[in-house]
This record gives sequence, structure tokens and C-alpha cells, in this order.
Amino acid sequence: MYQKRHNGQLSIEDFHLPFGGTLDTDNRWVIFSSLMPWEELEESYAPQFNPTTGAPAKPVRLAFGALFIKQRLGLTDEETVEQIRENAYMQYFLGYAGYSSKAPFDPSMMVHFRKRFSEEELTRINELIAERGKAMLMEVVASQQDDDDTNDPSAYADNQLSLDDFVKPADWPEGKNWGTLSIDASCTPADITYPTDLKLLNEARESTERIIDDLCEQNSDLRKHSPRYDRGKARANFLRVAKQKKPRRRKIKATIRRQLDYLQRNLDAIDALIHSGAMLSGLKTHWWQKLLVISELHRQQSILLYSKTRSMPDRIVNLVQRHVRPMVRGKTRAAVEFGAKISVSVRNGFAFLHRISWDPYNESEDLIPQAMKYKQEHGCYPERICADRIYINTKNRNFCTRNDIRLSGKRLGRPPKNPEISAAHKQQLSADQRRRNEVEGCFGSGKRKYSLDLIMARLSKGAENSISMAFVVMCAEKIRRLLRLFFITIFAWLCTWKWPGSLWMGLRNIWQLETNQSLATG
Repeated sequence: MYQKRHNGQLSIEDFHLPFGGTLDTDNRWVIFSSLMPWEELEESYAPQFNPTTGAPAKPVRLAFGALFIKQRLGLTDEETVEQIRENAYMQYFLGYAGYSSKAPFDPSMMVHFRKRFSEEELTRINELIAERGKAMLMEVVASQQDDDDTNDPSAYADNQLSLDDFVKPADWPEGKNWGTLSIDASCTPADITYPTDLKLLNEARESTERIIDDLCEQNSDLRKHSPRYDRGKARANFLRVAKQKKPRRRKIKATIRRQLDYLQRNLDAIDALIHSGAMLSGLKTHWWQKLLVISELHRQQSILLYSKTRSMPDRIVNLVQRHVRPMVRGKTRAAVEFGAKISVSVRNGFAFLHRISWDPYNESEDLIPQAMKYKQEHGCYPERICADRIYINTKNRNFCTRNDIRLSGKRLGRPPKNPEISAAHKQQLSADQRRRNEVEGCFGSGKRKYSLDLIMARLSKGAENSISMAFVVMCAEKIRRLLRLFFITIFAWLCTWKWPGSLWMGLRNIWQLETNQSLATG
């Protein structure tokens, strides 16, 4: 059951603090609370529950806010609950009427929260946050211009933070392309060990031994179907090769063949136990799901052992996270990564997640859909698309030519004989490549600050939610930095206009102080 609640923003004065005082309006969680589209979130959240029966569900602001806090700070589920319990600003962000020292929910509820927000829903929320942030920036610009009508408008225009890179001008010609679209793809590694065929088979053998022991405990007469081999000897056979630094390929294949034999005997024993009356329903869900994965792993490894190829469609690399697939990236640090492949677009400074796939694909297929998405949002195609070499194929070139879009990359044909034109083309290509760095920076900040370098969620839905939530957090942080930068720019302009010498004197004093300290240290 879900009970709709008032999601209107609380005022700072109404938030009750038992130790007195009021909250700071410039705190980041207070700013984030004004950015979140709480009403739109509840419209998609409430229909998931029965309105009349069942226990009351947690409100959408608490569920979404907890996921936001976890992704922003890179916390575990347990630590997220503790941080919320101890922090009054976080409780204000979650819609509390006052500070409470009690835990808001059990940490296991975070698993259910991740299932309630789909990838498409979070992408829509990301776009709403970006639009609301642009509106806030424009309101600040309008209010500042109204306050400073008597000032010199040309001087203010030279010092203000330009919004032309983020918001399409109102007087822009109809049908003319506007803006920049940067696109690229990356991989978000999952929290698994580096998989090898031998390691996977050994883990599968040990898991089937555990399943056989659990099935035999259901009836003492079933123990006669247990396979008669020495488990210690089977593990020693695995460790003999696994501990070698560079074992020969022949030894690896022989050990794989031996482990496959052990695994086949275990699978046959499980079939015999089931025919003799053992119940798979007596096992925990985790184990019988793992048994299905082990059966598929045995089939794949048997084919790879006796075939000349080393590739396999839908290859299993982990018994628990069976949705994870190898992604051949060709990077210097890791040629192959294991996780979800994501396609990202940066539209005029804001990053948006376009696609999450657990199977490898060619990212050049995403250029046209992302350009169409850009047109749906802004009413026109982008003026230029900054992308990697893999995106510059014949199909994408023809699409960009038809729609008057400049696709970054080298031009076809011979270079022009005029050196001035050739230099202009090189300068333009260099500028486009520099602009493409913003999407690379998006991946870097996402992996360094927002936990995209290692996805800890084990379920596929939970992992997709963590990836999508990271881009929601990045968008909110981008708007907060822009607001901060805008206020700093306005303050600097006011200082230079009202007290032209004071700003220079202050900077000179700071420079002299730092110089004197460096000389004293030397």
C-alpha cells in the first residue's frame, strides 16, 4: 500500500532541531532538495503499490533520496542508513519535519529501492533535473539584471557567466542547428574476480559438492549416490596449476579436462539424487539458480576444450552475476573488462546516459539515435557532433551531411592545396577534439567520485540503477557548481564596479603574503 504525502519543500525555519538554531541555506543537501522533481517522481512511484491493501510503503522522497545519498558519497547500504541517522541536512533532504536519531529503515530496504526505479525512469529524472537547473540559472540572471538596471549593461555582459552554452537562445532562427553533442562509450566493471576457465570450473565443482551434501541431508539413504572421488585430491589438482606463474597451455588444458570430469560426475550424481526422491525445492534459491548456471558453464567449457576457437556467445564469467559478459575494449590498462557497457552523450555541458547493455555492441550505432533524441529535446539538430573515430563511418557521415551537422574527424579525400584552408581545417579538428574531452572527463569523474569504477550491486537491476543514479548525481552536482560559479562571478564584478581598487589590493596582498611565506619556508 502507498499513501501519498505532501512533497512540497519544507522551509528552513520549519525544520525542527532539538539543539536549536536553523539550517544553512547554502548547504549542498538544501540545494539538492530544490533541484529534485519530487512530484514527478511520485507520479511514477505510487502506481507500483496497491492503494488500499498491504503495509504502507516508504515515501518516494525517502527511497530516491537514500539512493542519491549513497551514490553521491559512495557508501554501503549500512553506512548510508547511519549517515542519514546522524545528519540533519540529509534528513531535511529526505523530507523529514525535524531531526530524528532513529534509523529511517533497515539497510536491506535499499535492495527494494533500487528495484523500484528503472533505467528509463532515472534517465527522465536526469533530464528534468537538468531543465530545472537551467531554469534556476536563468532566474538568477534575470533577478540580477533587474537589481542592476542602473549599471552599465555592457560591462555586466562582459563579466557575467554566459548561458549560451547551456540554454538555446529565444531568438534562435527556426530550423537552424544549435549546440554541441559529444558522445562516447565506456565500461563499468563489476565487482568480480578476474575469470579464468580453470578458476570457474573449480568454483563450479565446489558448489556442486555443496549442493550434493545438502540434498543428501534430506534422507540418509541418498548418500549412496554421492560421487566416489577424493575432494582434496581434486582441489590439489587445481592448485598445482593455479599457483604457477606461467603454466604451459598443455598443462592448463589437461587440468581443465580433469575438472570437467569431476564436474560431470557431480552433475550426474545430482540427477540421480533427484530421481531417487531428493527435492531441489529444499535448497535455497541461491543454490538452485547457481546449479542452472553451472550446467550452462559445463556445456560452454566442453565446447571450448575441443574446438579451435576461444570465443563463445553469452559466455559466463561469474557464477553469481551470470549477466556479466566480457567487453573487449583494447585499453592499455585492461584489454578486456567485465561489466556493463554504457553509451553516454554530453548535450551542451550536461551528461546523460543513453544506453546500458550487458552484451558487447558497436557504439557507432548510437550516433543517429542520440542525434534524434537531441532534436526531440531542443527542436533542432546539433551544430556539431564530437565523437571518436569508431563513430565516423559512412552511414553516420551521410546522416550528418543530410542534416547539416559537422561531424568531428578528418575530411574525406585529398587535403586542399590552399595552406590557409588546410590550417583552418586542422584548427577546427583540434577544437572539436578538445571539446570531446568533456565526455572523457565525465567518465573520469564518474569512476573516481561516483563509484562507476566498480559496481558493487550483484543483481542486474541493482547495477543498472547504480549506473543510472550516478549520472543523476553528476547532473545535480554540475548545476550546483554552476550556481556557485555564477555567484562568484557576480561578486567579482560587483567588487570591480563599486570598488575598482579594492579587488586589486586584496589580490596583491594575498600574492605578497604567499610570496613572503614561500621565502620564509625556503
